Amino acid sequence: MTSTNLAPSRGTDLAAAGTTEPFAVAPAVDIVVPVHNEERGLAPNVRRLHDYLRREFPFSARITIADNASTDGTWDEAQRLAAELDDVRAIRLPQKGRGNALRAAWSDSRARVLAYMDVDLSTDLDALLPLVAPLLSGHSDIAIGTRLAHTARVVRGPKRELISRGYNLLLHSVLAARFSDAQCGFKAIRADRARALLPQVRDNEWFFDTELLVLAQRRGLRIHEVPVDWVDDPDSRVDLGKTIAGDLRGVARLFRSQFLSFGAIGVTSTLGYLLLFVALRHGISAQAANLVALLTTAVANTAANRRLTFGVTGRTGALRHHSQGLGVFAAALLVTSAALSALHLLAPGASRAAEVTVLVLANLAATVLRFLLLRGWVFRAAVQKETA
Repeated sequence: MTSTNLAPSRGTDLAAAGTTEPFAVAPAVDIVVPVHNEERGLAPNVRRLHDYLRREFPFSARITIADNASTDGTWDEAQRLAAELDDVRAIRLPQKGRGNALRAAWSDSRARVLAYMDVDLSTDLDALLPLVAPLLSGHSDIAIGTRLAHTARVVRGPKRELISRGYNLLLHSVLAARFSDAQCGFKAIRADRARALLPQVRDNEWFFDTELLVLAQRRGLRIHEVPVDWVDDPDSRVDLGKTIAGDLRGVARLFRSQFLSFGAIGVTSTLGYLLLFVALRHGISAQAANLVALLTTAVANTAANRRLTFGVTGRTGALRHHSQGLGVFAAALLVTSAALSALHLLAPGASRAAEVTVLVLANLAATVLRFLLLRGWVFRAAVQKETA
């Protein structure tokens, strides 16, 4: 391991001392190990990780033990390890929650790359270098271990396997997630990306990982995936029922926020479209007025959803997004044109009010179609995913 020659580490109680970086030289990678009531397994696993970093890891690294509200002897063990081992520090937080521990530890670090792993070291440590290397090189923004890749080797019971696959299927179908394993306890993020994302993450418990990844994807960050070898800890104290309930609430919240944004933009676009249609209808046919009004508002709709609903900024991919947005416009045009044709076929002398009513109803159907196409096609590639 490349030594950082840091000063001896000491335990820090963040509740009392605030978030202060006690090291003169920041490491390249800060590996956070969040713990709660892990007195028995903490010391042997931290020593194992520390030994691996010294022998095998080519970058400067530090271990941060983040004790979140333990009620056993975990904090005493963490302080002893921090005093004994170089490049190990310990912080203590009064609130329980893995997300809370990661938020505090990552916010308190000046390392270039911020990582975390579960204290049981279920993930083979040889995956650590492939995890952080693309972040240190600037090739990617976030890296995650995945137990669901075909090259991953995983030992765990059928119950946890089913829950894991079901949860990730839910994320793919409801939130259009493009990452494969949201809750593998083995992740890393560039520090500058963390500073931008952490204030936007609301969850402080187990859903923290998922929310961070969804927000990163919506902002077009590059997510790197590393297939890992994983052996499940049979002594895990995770309350599956409580965790699943919290995750479902988080998924519903993220979907609701996205759909509400899309809905607000949709209402504004529809009102503009109807006003423009009525204005144009005085001089041209209904189909021509529908084409011009829909095309005009479709461009603005795509731009607004790109920025506000899906969180994609900058010029990268903008031409492709708008080109595909025209494909979405064509689908909406087909729905509304068919509705107008049906109206005029059934009622050749239909009034302007009847045309507007039919178009409102047709636009409701087109809005659902537009949302599905924008989320599943136009902005699907907002995240560039590489699998190692």
